Amino acid sequence: MNQLKHRFALAIAAALLGLAGCASTGGNAFFDDAATTMRVKKAIFNDPSLQVMNISVTTEAGVVDLSGTVKSKAERSRASAVATKVEGVKKVKNDLKVE
Repeated sequence: MNQLKHRFALAIAAALLGLAGCASTGGNAFFDDAATTMRVKKAIFNDPSLQVMNISVTTEAGVVDLSGTVKSKAERSRASAVATKVEGVKKVKNDLKVE
């Protein structure tokens, strides 16, 4: 009976350790990227020098990809600068085209 309790305790401990490994922060990357995308979109929208609606933003592993069209090289540069300052952004890939 005592040996059965010991084995049961070991099985429970192993299960808890396995679940603790699953609870690591790596599983939240999708939500972190979605939040970063929303913060970048908001920052671009709120910047008075960027009155553009043709900028798409995607994020993967903290790398932000800007695509779409802008009216000038200044807007292209400004969009990249704004995105770079947003929390969670590791790098900005600027694929914006100037019309």
